[in-house]
Amino acid sequence: MRERIVSVIAPELPFFVYGTLRPGEGNHDLLLRGRTLREEPARLSGALLYDGPGYPYAVEAPGEAGATVAGELVTARPEAYARLLAELDRLEEYVPGDPRNLYERVVREVVRVDGSAAARAWVYVAAPAVAAGLRARGNLIEGGDWLARR
Repeated sequence: MRERIVSVIAPELPFFVYGTLRPGEGNHDLLLRGRTLREEPARLSGALLYDGPGYPYAVEAPGEAGATVAGELVTARPEAYARLLAELDRLEEYVPGDPRNLYERVVREVVRVDGSAAARAWVYVAAPAVAAGLRARGNLIEGGDWLARR
């Protein structure tokens, strides 16, 4: 097991989730149910969605036509935020600065589907080595919607 590194204090931003953390998926019930203030349909531009082994990866693709990922903008309850951030990092096996990460947690702008203001949010995107492999031989999810892939 990798050693956990205590990260610097992260800003309390909402999370953009696009796979198993979306409503109706298993990790949503496990980690998010009852711990959020709002969950709003949203889109992340500048990324493509790839099918991984049981879960998806958003791969950054700035400037690529049609590069959009569907998901939810999740605002955590303030009293649950710190613990939820730690649990999401653990779920995604994300350790700040670790070159073995499968995902990187980055701040990106997402757009609410209802057309209201865009928001900055934490997004777990494929780490560079993973992204390169997916671009070369991964299974692209057309339309960028994990829930519509079935």
